[in-house]
Amino acid sequence: MDDPNSRLLADETPLPDTIDARLRQQLTFLIEVDKLKTILRQSPLAADRRRENDAEHSWHLAMMVIILAEHADEPIDIGHTIKLVLIHDLVEIYAGDTPIYHPTMGADQAEREIKAAEQLFGLLPEDQAAEIRALWDEFEARTTPEARFAKAMDRLEPQLLNWMARGGTWQSPGITADDVRARKAAIGDASKALWNASLEIIGEGERRGWARPGR
Repeated sequence: MDDPNSRLLADETPLPDTIDARLRQQLTFLIEVDKLKTILRQSPLAADRRRENDAEHSWHLAMMVIILAEHADEPIDIGHTIKLVLIHDLVEIYAGDTPIYHPTMGADQAEREIKAAEQLFGLLPEDQAAEIRALWDEFEARTTPEARFAKAMDRLEPQLLNWMARGGTWQSPGITADDVRARKAAIGDASKALWNASLEIIGEGERRGWARPGR
């Protein structure tokens, strides 16, 4: 059986052959990443009774970077950080979403996502493929202030959605408020202020019964 990920969206309605080869590669990539809008996450939207998709999530993170950058413990380049959050989940087009509270899916996550990065970013011209891959690797490594803040936004955004849902994924089977705190700790690597706010949100959710008491 053919791998469904090997079939590009652009192949369904091929671009004109007269388009410049480099531009054709770029447009093919941009068409392919439209698939991000179809990758559902576990978090419920605050504004509607459905789950958010990866494209909505990435947009929300970009907005959060702009609004919350002043709370970063280290100076960050806002534009660079926005690039990181817009790119970080593109690999899920091929690798799928890995729910943060799933007991087993994380075991091969790194392997799946590296393979997806090579496949997806390889659609671009070589120089841009290297640039986008470097940004994705930077986000994953979290060795720069920008990457740490980008990861903090990635952890904070679903927390806000779960708060608005009065529990949301906090109520996953077997998950306690202490588990939520542990999985959100990356926020504290980038911003003490946002981490303190996060602890207040989780604690209040626990008091209201939206998250199971810690062990």
